Amino acid sequence: MKGFNRKNQLLSLCGLNCGLCPMFLNKNCPGCGGGEGNQSCRIARCSMEHGGVEYCCQCKEYPCEKYEHIDDFDSFITHRNRRADLEKVRRFGVEAYNTEQMEKIKILDILLSGYNDGRKKTFFCVAVNLLNLQELREALREIGNRPNMEILTLKEKSAFAAGMLSEIASRREIDLKLHRKK
Repeated sequence: MKGFNRKNQLLSLCGLNCGLCPMFLNKNCPGCGGGEGNQSCRIARCSMEHGGVEYCCQCKEYPCEKYEHIDDFDSFITHRNRRADLEKVRRFGVEAYNTEQMEKIKILDILLSGYNDGRKKTFFCVAVNLLNLQELREALREIGNRPNMEILTLKEKSAFAAGMLSEIASRREIDLKLHRKK
C-alpha cells in the first residue's frame, strides 16, 4: 500500500510473523509495509487512518470488528497465533517479543538448512510459528541427540525432525497443517 512503511519486518501490523513465513524467506514478499508495491491491506489502511499505529494492539479500538474471524484461515503462514502474539507485544513489549522471534528464526534456519528435504519448508515454518520456544528447544535437543544422525540420508533426517515436531504438537493438540479457505 503506497505510503505504508514499517521498521519491523518480522512482525506485521496485524500479528503475522513475517520472519517465519516461507514467502518472506524466499524474498517473494517484503513483509508488512516493507516497500512500495506490496498489496493493499485493509488493516494497513486502518493503521494510517488511526495515526500510523505500529501494531493493532496499540490502537485504543483493538480488538475491533476487523479481528472477527481473522484467524479462521491461513495463507502462506499460519494465522492462528496472531491475537496471542499481539497480546505478548502488549504485555511484554515489542523488543522482548522480537528477541523471542529472533531465536525462533534461528531455530527455523537450523531446521531448513539441516533437515529440509525440499518438501518440509512450510511444515517447519508452521511448527516454529505455533510451538513455543521451550518446545522448539526440546525438539532440537532430541534431534541433536539422536544416535547416528550423521549417517542418515537427508530424507531420513527430515522425517525424524518432522516427527519430533509432530509429536510435541500432538501432545498439545496443535495441528501443524495450514488451514486454507476452501
